[in-house]
Amino acid sequence: MSDNLPRMDYRQHRRARRLVHECCNYDEGNCLLLDDGEPCVCVQSISLSLMCRWFRVAVLPLDGELAAALLYRGSRKRCEVCGAAFVPKSNRGKYCPDCAGRMKKLKAAERKRKQRQKCHALEPFKPA
Repeated sequence: MSDNLPRMDYRQHRRARRLVHECCNYDEGNCLLLDDGEPCVCVQSISLSLMCRWFRVAVLPLDGELAAALLYRGSRKRCEVCGAAFVPKSNRGKYCPDCAGRMKKLKAAERKRKQRQKCHALEPFKPA
């Protein structure tokens, strides 16, 4: 079972510990799902692997870069603009979702600029 659990380095563990507080089952350091009458420490806050299934499904996607780094190690890419790790929606994806919209606008502006340059729409009219 522990062979297929993603392992975290220290920086990833610190980011995951900050996310543990966002979990709906977190109650002052204890896990409500594991509570059977006496308080039980949240396993995700003390482990270097992703042991809690609820955390993996519901809480980890709140930090997209950390989720891509831990869950989609083989299929993740780096954004060409900011360098953040992300999971592409297709095999041609080059930009993270944050940069994709900005790059789409820049590329469209450049394409229209070339189109106008090609048809000489920006040059002043010279009668022959």
